[in-house]
Amino acid sequence: AADRFWQLVARVCQTAAGFADGRGRGSPEVFRLPPDEAAMPEGASDAGETMPAEASGAAFLADALERLAAALQSAALASAAEPGIQRLAERAQGLRRDLLHIVGNEDDNYVYWWERRGRGLFLQATPIDVAELLRERLFQQAGTVVLTSATLTSQGSFDFIRSRLGLEANCDELLIDSPFDYSRQARLYLPPGLPEPDRSSFTEAAIAEIVALLDITQGRAFVLCTSLSHMRRLYEGVARQTSFPCFLQGQAPKSRLTEQFRQTPGAVLFGAASFWQGVDVVGEALSCVIVDRLPFPVPSDPIVAARCQRIEAEGGNAFRAYSLPHAILALKQGLGRLIRSGADRGVMCLLDSRVRRNYGQVILGSLPSRLPITNNRRDLERWFTQMPED
Repeated sequence: AADRFWQLVARVCQTAAGFADGRGRGSPEVFRLPPDEAAMPEGASDAGETMPAEASGAAFLADALERLAAALQSAALASAAEPGIQRLAERAQGLRRDLLHIVGNEDDNYVYWWERRGRGLFLQATPIDVAELLRERLFQQAGTVVLTSATLTSQGSFDFIRSRLGLEANCDELLIDSPFDYSRQARLYLPPGLPEPDRSSFTEAAIAEIVALLDITQGRAFVLCTSLSHMRRLYEGVARQTSFPCFLQGQAPKSRLTEQFRQTPGAVLFGAASFWQGVDVVGEALSCVIVDRLPFPVPSDPIVAARCQRIEAEGGNAFRAYSLPHAILALKQGLGRLIRSGADRGVMCLLDSRVRRNYGQVILGSLPSRLPITNNRRDLERWFTQMPED
């Protein structure tokens, strides 16, 4: 049953748009075989098993998972001392529910998509709008909910996060200034003259700028990228031109790679989405964060595309209402990797010259107001090499 179903999935995905990029959208009905193609799994008749003629490969798999869960449940009851068997039974039931939800439903509030990871294919169903789900399952159930983060606001407002999470208009909100003195502790560097990211000359120019910055900060940098492919190109180019030890996301698990970075003097770590948040390196080990492109959500991503289409269908502007606030929050998270305590000091560099467009002022205006901005590398070097004030 499983082989039959996943052979169908592989055929569908291999001919779908997005296969080369590793993910794409697909309606649940494409994973349901038409009746005249249904067939019994090998060996089923010998075991006395029957399935209706209209059953699809997904139905065979769901039935197999249900029978597996029942068998495991019986084994769990007979072996009370083995709690692992009960967990396996629950897992089998969970897989069956997920399968039927993905291939058996056509919910307008869900985007159905697939993802290729290594040699595996994964089917997913993701809510387009999570507001109603959170209202029903969290906010209306809990007496009090406190949401706190350093990156909840965009343009000094909670409007974006309110709309995404479905928060009531009368909920209390409080915006507190950062405790860090950005005017003393940090600089935002916007290199002049770089080509825009869609130009063929961008990568080589970005590599040259990164190498020059590493000479100033003596390594000790995160290079945060918006795509894995560009991350690898930057890593390969910089590693050839600098003597500082370079690490690449994927060479080791995230926690181990982060620890290697902390323990290696002058290290440079190239990372993508997972390193934009949840990484804590306090002190001089991290003195520079370099961002290759403005972190707009990828338009071809199935979830992003579905959410933007929903906004446009409702008469909104997807760029202003979704993409721009998303980029602002992600950029603030990147800055948060740099300054983690009152003693930290460092440089954030944005290599994307699109920040000089009109919407760039909205982005820069959402960063800490006391963060000085420079486009002069010599001034940056003088500031960085001077002794910090007590």
